[in-house]
Amino acid sequence: MSVTLLETNFQDVRLIKRGKVRDIYEIGNMFLIIATDRVSAFDVVLPTGIVGKGKTLTQISLFWFEKVKDIVDNHLITADVEKYPKSLASYKEILKDRSMLVKKAKVLPIEAIVRGYLSGSGWKEYKKSGTVCGIKLQSGLLESSKLSEPIFTPSTKAEEGHDINITFQDTINIIGKELAEQIRDISMKVYSTASDIAEKKGIIIADTKMEFGIYEDKLILIDELLTPDSSRFWSIKEYKVGKGQDSFDKQIVRDYLLTLNWDMTYPGPELPDDIAIKTSQRYEEILKIITG
Repeated sequence: MSVTLLETNFQDVRLIKRGKVRDIYEIGNMFLIIATDRVSAFDVVLPTGIVGKGKTLTQISLFWFEKVKDIVDNHLITADVEKYPKSLASYKEILKDRSMLVKKAKVLPIEAIVRGYLSGSGWKEYKKSGTVCGIKLQSGLLESSKLSEPIFTPSTKAEEGHDINITFQDTINIIGKELAEQIRDISMKVYSTASDIAEKKGIIIADTKMEFGIYEDKLILIDELLTPDSSRFWSIKEYKVGKGQDSFDKQIVRDYLLTLNWDMTYPGPELPDDIAIKTSQRYEEILKIITG
């Protein structure tokens, strides 16, 4: 197998944070975000990487940032390594296609989630109470049902462990009414625009998660956007209501791990080559479909 980038270690650049997938460095008044090939499942980062995953996530995010820039600004300064500061010159080959120089925004403690279909935690809640994040839905919906209209279902932004679904009123309590409404309205518009684009390419965006920050007193998109790690992408041709769908993401990894006697705590198990290769191919497939 090809070598995966699991971790960066730039001695002469200040590391700010190492997340589940991304390594973030401080470069003067900017951040350098590098998407590695790390993969997490059930909130555990696995020891096996997925070849090319970081590049796929970055290129898909760049595609969507461009498509929705008229709706909302984003944190991107440049993803062209030739325009990076001289201090990064020796790392060009590592950084190419998988990194972005971005604005230093103040991160808001909310995950902005829009759902157009009933799946995942939303489906689990609906089965119990007929609601999703406190929003009452019509009765009789099935797993993967298309909603009559998309809904905004925010969550907390956890540094570790699971994010927690919250109501819109909870969001107002955390960040204020004006900002909460602005994030809701922008998120819904981004989802609607992206869904129209994706459907023309044969893809359903079942739901997606966005992150926002404040930069120079302005609300902007940060982190990744509409990637397989932050969204559920389904094939329109394969879509059938009443069951779980085959997603263009790391579901292959999750399905494999569920066959093991593993307690879902660190350290995670190594992935067999065939599982890692199939997952890599799945990411490459959605990159080609979305970006052409």
